[in-house]
Amino acid sequence: MSHYLLSVYETENQVEGAPSTPDDMQAFLRRVIALEEEMDKAGAFVFGGALHGLDAATVVRGGTGLDKVTTDGPFAEGKEHIGGFYIIDAEDLDEALEWAKKVVEAINHAIEVRPFRATGRLQDGH
Repeated sequence: MSHYLLSVYETENQVEGAPSTPDDMQAFLRRVIALEEEMDKAGAFVFGGALHGLDAATVVRGGTGLDKVTTDGPFAEGKEHIGGFYIIDAEDLDEALEWAKKVVEAINHAIEVRPFRATGRLQDGH
């Protein structure tokens, strides 16, 4: 099995597809919970999370020695940013893409799929 990063892309003021009522939010949460349970049952779920908004981001830029500059984020200047992610186990890219399609179906955001190379040990032993 290989690890893949499924990055959830959203825009700062994304309105299309966003839950707009409490009932919509409950339906959204049910879809996400069902997806994560399906991933877990299939042995694909390693880790996932949502990020706080752009106003919580801080960027540290390079310099020499201890001369580092911090600024409000995000690093990339663009319409889209990473709003959350999943790290999954999949046999190959095709299987990772199938999971990505299910994430898109559940949350209605673009998903970027990339092979993930862990440089440290994940807590649950993956």
